[in-house]
Amino acid sequence: MNDQEIDLMDELYFVQSYKEVKDALGWKDENLQNQLLGLYKKEFIKILIDHDQDFPHKIESIESVPWSKLYFLATKKGLLEHNGF
Repeated sequence: MNDQEIDLMDELYFVQSYKEVKDALGWKDENLQNQLLGLYKKEFIKILIDHDQDFPHKIESIESVPWSKLYFLATKKGLLEHNGF
């Protein structure tokens, strides 16, 4: 995991909205979206449409996502990787 992935995973131990993550990290949208998509493709995070419902289809590019309406949560696989197991 690179430094940005680690910083992002630090924010996702609990369900967080896009705005909450963006405000916490202060990153530009394109960078944040690319980092989120990268972690999602590695199955390190879940993308949700609310606090407990997964996004209904597979995400392939940042352009296909209504980012400001989504929530994010680290997966068990992501937490294990983040914590060095």
